Amino acid sequence: MAKQGEIDYLRNIGEPGLAHAMGKPFTDPGCAQMLVDMGIVMHLLPPPPARLLDLGCGTGWTSVFFARRGYAVTGQDIAPDMVAAAESGPGRGDLPNLRFIVSDYEGLAFDGEFDCAVFFDSLHHAVDERAALLGAYRALRPGGVLVTHEPGEGHAEHPATQAAVARYGVTEKDMPPRHIVRLAREIGFRGQRILVSSERVVRLGMAIGESGVLGRLARHRALQPLVAAAIHFSKWGRLGSMVLLTK
Repeated sequence: MAKQGEIDYLRNIGEPGLAHAMGKPFTDPGCAQMLVDMGIVMHLLPPPPARLLDLGCGTGWTSVFFARRGYAVTGQDIAPDMVAAAESGPGRGDLPNLRFIVSDYEGLAFDGEFDCAVFFDSLHHAVDERAALLGAYRALRPGGVLVTHEPGEGHAEHPATQAAVARYGVTEKDMPPRHIVRLAREIGFRGQRILVSSERVVRLGMAIGESGVLGRLARHRALQPLVAAAIHFSKWGRLGSMVLLTK
């Protein structure tokens, strides 16, 4: 069962995997991008001390970042081992504005208790992402915001992803922003925005080459919104990005 794979994940990844999970984001090869994206997420959220629900928080590194910023944070995860690791991690005891709970984000019991919520690389592990988004919607007060940060099309077919599914029995899905927005509209979110990180736009332009047209455009701040719009309305709009939703 896929959810059992998520519940058992931490105990199945071994000591090196545990060290990586506990040391995130600094133990991850994508650390720089993760830190950039966390900064963008915080920019999109209401200011502290807003009440924040961190969904699928794993070992809690995102929850700690939010709490140190001043949010009143509830970190949620389906795996008791993950929550235990989150609670015992270094520096957690000096954060009175941080708590963790064991629950399934597809069946949340919250009702209007939070000003904001975040799925940071966690919604694509849902068996039923609509149920997860509905639970987040119900957990938010009117006017509250939800930010998602998820991989796009092609994630599920990546060899490393398929290897994780085969080895650990976890759920891995494509979760492109347009899919999230469509479900959010059906649920009742009244505002939806897809955001393309300007840092990713620059990286894309640089990958084409220093002399490439997109590379030259992306390095000019005034033109970055135009480049982002072109990417959004092209095939790149199906890639991983952030979505900002308002209840």
